[in-house]
Amino acid sequence: MGAGVGDRPRPRVLVLNWRDTRHPEGGGSEVYVENIAAGLVRGGSAVTMFCARYPGSMAREVVDGVTVVRRGGRFSLYLWAYLLYVTGRLGRPDVVVEVQNGMPFLASLYCRRPVVVLVHHVHRKQWRVVLPRPLADLGWWLESRVAPWAARGHSYVTVSDATRRELAGLGVDPARIQVVHNGTSPVPPDLPVKARAAQPTVAVVGRLVPHKRVELALDAVARLLPDVPELRLDVVGHGWWQHRLEEHARRAGLVDRARFLGYVDERTKHEVLGAAWVLAVPSLKEGWGRVVAEAGTHGTPSVGFREAGGLAESVHDGVGGLLVDDFAGFTDALRRLLCDEDLRDALGAGARAHALTFTWEGSVAAFADVLVGAVGAGREERVSARRR
Repeated sequence: MGAGVGDRPRPRVLVLNWRDTRHPEGGGSEVYVENIAAGLVRGGSAVTMFCARYPGSMAREVVDGVTVVRRGGRFSLYLWAYLLYVTGRLGRPDVVVEVQNGMPFLASLYCRRPVVVLVHHVHRKQWRVVLPRPLADLGWWLESRVAPWAARGHSYVTVSDATRRELAGLGVDPARIQVVHNGTSPVPPDLPVKARAAQPTVAVVGRLVPHKRVELALDAVARLLPDVPELRLDVVGHGWWQHRLEEHARRAGLVDRARFLGYVDERTKHEVLGAAWVLAVPSLKEGWGRVVAEAGTHGTPSVGFREAGGLAESVHDGVGGLLVDDFAGFTDALRRLLCDEDLRDALGAGARAHALTFTWEGSVAAFADVLVGAVGAGREERVSARRR
């Protein structure tokens, strides 16, 4: 994880997040939040994070110096956040970080403190992938209309310029939106250096949920087998959609070609990324694409969709990988990288150079600057209000 924030004001911070990384459905957003939170603690801030409970979880514990409080489930945690805050059981922070993963906490309506809203990406299309239409429309209304209205006048942080533009399109003042990119976790120092997998290998890493569209990677591999007969697909991650994907692989004739490795530790994940010839990122939407940078540290180029938002910045089309517009282009890009060693090596080198420009130390420092600025602005507003 990143370093602390150095010699600067150390506000008390409350983070409202729907999940933590230990949650069965935790993902890249939670990794970002926890790296930032732990870095703030190392810099001297007191940080509390509120999130949902899950089977076997503790209601309260300290992780990497962060006090983690868990209550409620998928929907009830939003009510719990309100009840615990107004009764003082989440402490008295100087600033509140509200992590909006589609559904807002609407913290600015009840927290009499500056609120910094963290948005990884806008969920416009994802709502109808996950929920039936009436509920999907309600979710999109809350995200696109209610949340920007509730947080008007407060600061925003996002992880890519693409999401910054989308938020501005929802009416958020661009001057209040700061981009703080993901850092790149270093390769485990004890990981032995080894050659690529002997046979052509594509990797997919992420939560196994519908909007990640792992089916597209399965279908692409099936189509590529005549051209790349030894091709293999490694799928890393877990999620409630896994059984559907395994059935999809069987129907596509990939029983002996696709390996579902499930949840793996960091070391194993890096082994998979280092062995892969190409990383496939078929997601409908990514705020940034942290796994792209992780693959890049191994010199592994990526293929993803241009429409996916933040991938345009993490992949760096033509430098660290290839971006495409449709499934045919996705399949063709994988074919090019699997069959053209010179192109694969050139884009792999570009991916490594690009990935190493992003550090958790820099991300923590930039996020801390936003928090300190929000606290200062809130203090000035309170003084001005008393004078009036």
